[in-house]
Order: sequence, then C-alpha cells, then structure tokens
Amino acid sequence: MTEKAPELQPLMDDVQRQRDELRLQLHLAKAEAKQEWEHLEVKFDQARAKMAVIGREAGKAAHEVGAALKLALEELRKGYDQVRKLL
Repeated sequence: MTEKAPELQPLMDDVQRQRDELRLQLHLAKAEAKQEWEHLEVKFDQARAKMAVIGREAGKAAHEVGAALKLALEELRKGYDQVRKLL
C-alpha cells in the first residue's frame, strides 16, 4: 500500500494513534463521548477496509478510492478531536 499512496500513510498513522489514545481514556468518558466513539468505530473499520483496497488496486480506481479514504480519515480525525474535547 505504501508504494501506491504514500501520502495517506502518515494520515492513517495519525488517526490510528489518536484512536489508540482515546480508547485508553474512554472508560472515564461521558455517555455522549461513548456514543460518538461507537459511531467513529464504524467509520474507522470502513477506512481500514478502503486502505486495504488501495493496496490491491491500481491506476485510476485506486486514486478515486484514495481520495475518498483521505476524506474519511479527515472526518475521523475531526471526530476523534470532538471525543477528546468531551473527555
């Protein structure tokens, strides 16, 4: 995957790091943060699946999936920031 879309890997790594940090803090979170977390978990699983597709696809299709994944990762980053503010 990294050969085909290296610009997405740092973003994916950042989202993964935020996810891991928040998971540790979540047990102390308010109900609202927990609800947002569950919503973000679905999106994270979808983003991980798209990342796998990029690794298998080539050419224009991979570019389109990569663009969609970048938007999804940006949404996840913002969502994790919202959860962090609720903690």
